[in-house]
Amino acid sequence: MSRRSLPPFDPADPLGLDDLLSAEERAVRDTVRSWAADRVLPHIAEWYETGELPTVRELARELGGLGALGMSLEGYGCAGASAVQYGLACLELEAADSGIRSLVSVQGSLAMYAIHRWGSEEHKRRWLPGMAAGEIIGCFGLTEPDHGSDPAGMRTHAKREPGGDWVLSGRKMWITNGSVAGVAVVWAQTDEGIRGFVVPTDAPGFSAPEIRHKWSLRASVTSELVLDDVRLPQDAVLPGATGLGGPLSCLNHARYGIVWGAMGAARASFAAALAYSREREQFGRPIAGFQLTQAKLADMALELHKGMLLAHHLGRRMDAGTLRPEQVSFGKLNNVREALEICRTARTILGANGISLEYPVMRHATNLESVLTYEGTVEMHQLVLGKALTGCDAFR
Repeated sequence: MSRRSLPPFDPADPLGLDDLLSAEERAVRDTVRSWAADRVLPHIAEWYETGELPTVRELARELGGLGALGMSLEGYGCAGASAVQYGLACLELEAADSGIRSLVSVQGSLAMYAIHRWGSEEHKRRWLPGMAAGEIIGCFGLTEPDHGSDPAGMRTHAKREPGGDWVLSGRKMWITNGSVAGVAVVWAQTDEGIRGFVVPTDAPGFSAPEIRHKWSLRASVTSELVLDDVRLPQDAVLPGATGLGGPLSCLNHARYGIVWGAMGAARASFAAALAYSREREQFGRPIAGFQLTQAKLADMALELHKGMLLAHHLGRRMDAGTLRPEQVSFGKLNNVREALEICRTARTILGANGISLEYPVMRHATNLESVLTYEGTVEMHQLVLGKALTGCDAFR
């Protein structure tokens, strides 16, 4: 009997995860990776250092041309891609920078998803084609200055006037894309419970001052939303969403993208550390030849590729319609936490060079400090899993 020869070991894909992907999925991944290498990587260190994303509108249109905005949604100019294809796009975007992946996540998985899932047909036809093309940027207003993990306590409120109009008042905080958005999906307390509203950002009383002096997600537009008696027509409300189920469904969709994206940041940091270890010499030989360095690299590779396997598994479940919110919490909790640890370990291999923007490691690590707590802190996801495991609700 002839013995089949084994394929060579690939340090970039030690488990052979590419074998799990179809040709179409690899094509999507490679297209997004090529775009990020051409349009983001040459500039990202400068954008991060200056704390600006000066070409955000241009990048949005290019991402729209790639079909990356609202990528997994059907119709209205959206690509209708699979969950795995969307996840692979998130991975490649965050391998460039978390801020770029956040731009796409908030546009597609929060603002567009809210309109697609909960909006009227008029909402969808008015907004989604332009958003899918990147001609209109969207944002998602849920978090408030005093209410993050407890959105049920939000103070932003909407009052229905006798003529049927709505009047919105309140503030939202830490809103990605806010200052450059043409439309905002804003959640508010009403006499009917929490409702979502489609708010054109040129409406009188709406403003979105940009938040400055961030140490994380510096190449991302982050804003406060101020709603000072913003008057909206009766049909501005999302008809399909009443209560917290509406915004939480959007967050669940966005968290899925983070499961993949965090592994992109981890992969870039691991790759930088591996390459550096082969080139950097101490005591007459590359530091890759020292046992402690190899132990770090082996542990990083384990967690990186276990996280990618987890992302892949959740993506297949989402495509099959069997993915539960608790499973998304499992992925978000594990992958962001492990990605951050991979970045920190990579930094130790690079030594002092690890803090330089000549390398991506510290930039990814500081970005992941935000990803760790946005769209559900570590503690909130632990409690989601704790409730699922025990049947006891510890949130109260």
